[in-house]
Amino acid sequence: MIEGWSKTGWRSRPRVQMPAYPDAAALERAERQLAQYPPLVFAGEARALKARLAEAAEGRAFLLQGGDCAESFAEFNADIIRDTFKVVLQMAIVLTFAAKVPVVKVGRMAGQFAKPRSAPTEVMGGQELPSYRGDIINGFDFTPEARVPDPARMLQAYTQAAASLNLLRAFSKGGFADIHRVHSWTLGFADGANAERYRALSDRISDALDFMNAAGVNGDTSAAIGEVDFYTSHEALLLEYEEALCRIDSTTGLPVAGSGHMLWIGDRTRQPDGAHVEFCRGVQNPVGLKCGPTLEADDLKRLIARLNPGNEPGRLTLIARFGAGQVGAHLPRLIRAVREEGAQVLWVCDPMHGNTIKSPSGYKTRPFERVLAEVREFFGVHAAEGTIPGGVHFEMTGKDVTECTGGLRALTDEDLSDRYHTACDPRLNASQSLELAFLVAEELSSRRRDMARVAAP
Repeated sequence: MIEGWSKTGWRSRPRVQMPAYPDAAALERAERQLAQYPPLVFAGEARALKARLAEAAEGRAFLLQGGDCAESFAEFNADIIRDTFKVVLQMAIVLTFAAKVPVVKVGRMAGQFAKPRSAPTEVMGGQELPSYRGDIINGFDFTPEARVPDPARMLQAYTQAAASLNLLRAFSKGGFADIHRVHSWTLGFADGANAERYRALSDRISDALDFMNAAGVNGDTSAAIGEVDFYTSHEALLLEYEEALCRIDSTTGLPVAGSGHMLWIGDRTRQPDGAHVEFCRGVQNPVGLKCGPTLEADDLKRLIARLNPGNEPGRLTLIARFGAGQVGAHLPRLIRAVREEGAQVLWVCDPMHGNTIKSPSGYKTRPFERVLAEVREFFGVHAAEGTIPGGVHFEMTGKDVTECTGGLRALTDEDLSDRYHTACDPRLNASQSLELAFLVAEELSSRRRDMARVAAP
């Protein structure tokens, strides 16, 4: 146990981006009931993920983290979970082949219900109401009744997360994730219109799988081919929910967040002395920290000291989110701050949050080209600094939405209204996600070739 820490200690710290519940008695009832429920994840799983992230920080693995911007109560069904899981698996195969290292698969799933907002209220039709903060807090409908924070929503979120995890575990271990099956889905993408540049890599993967199958290495003979390890993550924003699901690991006697395998602290809630950092510093799960343009080097050093005082490998992931054209101005100074501290961290690129714009039609969107540009800048800075780009973090869905412009299908501003379904931020659709995986694969392949040249006598 970290000295001076308790799971309730965050309550005495300054809090931001959290709701003010009008009914204190209802909140207490919901917290008490939630505290009696079983944890959603277990300490051994969190430790296993931490070990995999430590490998990614050393370049011996690569993190792929992706999923919904905010999970919805209304859009909750098996097909949505399956389709997002399916795309993550497809992306992972492409990245594994390019990087020649295992890909650690972490979903923004089974807990990503709360969202920070840029303003506490929003105006529509001349009416001002509290902002929508995610289904775990209040409702999306623009009515006074829906926007009142309701603590009972935490119980519904728990139930949905438990059901999601149950299905994800079945998919990951029940044969659905067999590598041959997953790649067969990818072949259709690479054979599509304008996908010629991806066909060669897809064919090489096919040849490798054919060889493995001929050699008798398949899902019938190897669990590594037929099964995957899949972990869940979310932003630790609603601390009443996190506290209620915090448990003591019977093996180590240490506190573990039972709400998800990995938690992250957002760019808006990373105050070194704030409530969110205080809670996360005490749990033993892997913790992510979003690093935006306003993060100063000295504050990053303070956050590293608070969140990973023992410099434990795999404990702390720094998720860079600056925006295309801004990576070179901010990432190098943070890399140097980490180097000065001798800190062990995993560097990950989030190219989504810094590239949100308002389209001429009024929709929030993210141009695919800007997302890709930030990824390339991220890899370029790490190459220049001699550090390891260890992963990527995307907001994406397996659904055929039209929320981000660009990509192979060349979605335009006029297309956004066709299937714009997100409750908060625009997500990459299945085609855009897989295309981005192929393009990241090119960056990984280039990095491997550069490293080989440096290592050659």
